[in-house]
Amino acid sequence: MNVRTCKPGNYRFIEGVFQYSGGVAALDGYEIVRAQFRQVVPLAEGFRIIDGHLRAADRPRTALCACELRSPAPFSEAGFRTFNEGYVGRLADWGIVVDGLNPVARTNVCPANEPPEEPVFHAFCYTRRAASPTASFVISGSGEAPEGHSNYRDHIVRPGDTSREGLREKVQYVLRAMECRLSALGGGWKDTTHTQVYTVHDIYPLLASDLVKSGAARRGFTWHFDRPPVEGLDYEMDCRSTASEVFI
Repeated sequence: MNVRTCKPGNYRFIEGVFQYSGGVAALDGYEIVRAQFRQVVPLAEGFRIIDGHLRAADRPRTALCACELRSPAPFSEAGFRTFNEGYVGRLADWGIVVDGLNPVARTNVCPANEPPEEPVFHAFCYTRRAASPTASFVISGSGEAPEGHSNYRDHIVRPGDTSREGLREKVQYVLRAMECRLSALGGGWKDTTHTQVYTVHDIYPLLASDLVKSGAARRGFTWHFDRPPVEGLDYEMDCRSTASEVFI
């Protein structure tokens, strides 16, 4: 994995696909703050609020380093591309995407209960200066298929198989993806402050044997009854280590 530096944002990032990076980590002298909306807001309004929040914190737009989104339902492959083009276009307008590289980490999932009517912001992260910084990072969400191919459909692990063994292979695949990204940024499960799981399938039988044993749940984890953002995917995870978390 290639790790590059986003100097205007004061963080490192794992080079990923055009819609998001594999993860971000604050540079020396900086730390990452997570801000969660008390009520989700549509993307346009969310970007407006984020802009004001960053200005109030005396931070540039380029300090935005991670976005957590919620969508109405899993996208088709074509629909996902169209959505991502609009989303990345806004980041480009903010001067964040440079030479085709998008450094911002992201998770985008679909609530099974009370889904939004349109894609919305759930939370975001940004860097800030710190006299005694805490090592902080955000790992992007990953489902059970490799990224960067022309489609997800042909590369899904155990497609359509939500049996216990099918789910185990999916969980194990995503755990490895998380561990690779953590390692690329110089961390591991022991360094995380939060782990999030997104699935509507029963992973309870896998908690002890897979999630707990791996170390991913060393500080517990949050299970969201959400689906991954692309049709055919069944399981997603992300994780982070943040210096501070606030609600707005």
